[in-house]
Formats: sequence, C-alpha cells, structure tokens
Amino acid sequence: MSSTADSYTLLKLTDAKDQAAGFGLAEMGEARFPTEELGAEDTGLSLQKLLPGVRQPFGHRHENAEEVYVVLSGGGRVKLDDEVVTIGKLDAIRVAPGVTRNFEAGDEGLEVLAFGARHKGDGEVIRGWWSE
Repeated sequence: MSSTADSYTLLKLTDAKDQAAGFGLAEMGEARFPTEELGAEDTGLSLQKLLPGVRQPFGHRHENAEEVYVVLSGGGRVKLDDEVVTIGKLDAIRVAPGVTRNFEAGDEGLEVLAFGARHKGDGEVIRGWWSE
C-alpha cells in the first residue's frame, strides 16, 4: 500500500513474491526480494527462510554493497569467506563488500532479513561454494 503522496510504502513481507521456486530452489525454503514492490530506489531488502538442515546451494558476494543480516527466528551457521559462525535469533551480522557468504539452517530452520544500500547488478553468485 502506498500513500497518496508516495511518501511511504507499506508491504507485509510475506505478501512479496516468493522467488525461490522460480530459481528451482523451492525445496530450500523461501526467498522474497521486495525492493521493487516497496518502490525502494537506494535500499535492497530480502527475507529468506531456510527449512531445517538446509544449506543455501550457493554463496554470493557484492563488490560495492555492505549488507546487514538479522536472524528473525531459528538459527544455524553462516560462512563468511573461510570462517563459519554460529548464529541465532536476533543476531545481526554486518558483511563488508567482497566477502563471500551463505547460510545453513539448524534444526529449527532459519529466517533472515537482509538489507543494505542497493547497487543494481553488484551481486555475484558462486555455486557449490560451501562444500565440506
């Protein structure tokens, strides 16, 4: 919902399109990227839910964007370059540009909100990056 003056946009994040299935990742969980639905020009946002025990099948990094991830529920681990860190509810993780990252859900699953400055076309996906 937008205001009449377009000074704000209100969107329930679960109403944003789940894009996981479109990328063949429905078995992983959900991935919502509501930046455009919110009309945001300079801010990127995503809501990601991983099912229990699931690890994202790829890593990713940004050349210019710093991102902050907030664990909304559940827990698990995040791999940041060569370091693996245990994360839980309400942990916030700031990730600098250039750092490759991906997430793995624990027994309760993992729900993460990610946000940061938007640099369109800045992301690089690295398939099979976390393979131990």
